[in-house]
Amino acid sequence: MNAELLPRLLEFAMLFCFGFSWPFAIAKTFRAKRVDGKSPAFEIIVIIGYLFGIASHLISDRSWVVWVYLIDIALVSTDLVLYFRYSMKSVGRQGETGGAA
Repeated sequence: MNAELLPRLLEFAMLFCFGFSWPFAIAKTFRAKRVDGKSPAFEIIVIIGYLFGIASHLISDRSWVVWVYLIDIALVSTDLVLYFRYSMKSVGRQGETGGAA
């Protein structure tokens, strides 16, 4: 196997494993319309980490793996948007009920 291909395949496998869980998290949030236990700070840190991975490839080798990073960023960003959407609705509901959930 090509010595340059193996590290990219391993990186792809890592990104695939990380990215594989996000559609399930997105679906759960979308169905439940609740964000209990979610951390927007964590998701933002994950996105920043992915951006550093992209920067590494753009500086060094412009690898095809960048596309996998972009897909993962899109998934995490979707979950982050749902977080803010449903957390705002949750705040609105608490105001209507006098703070009781």
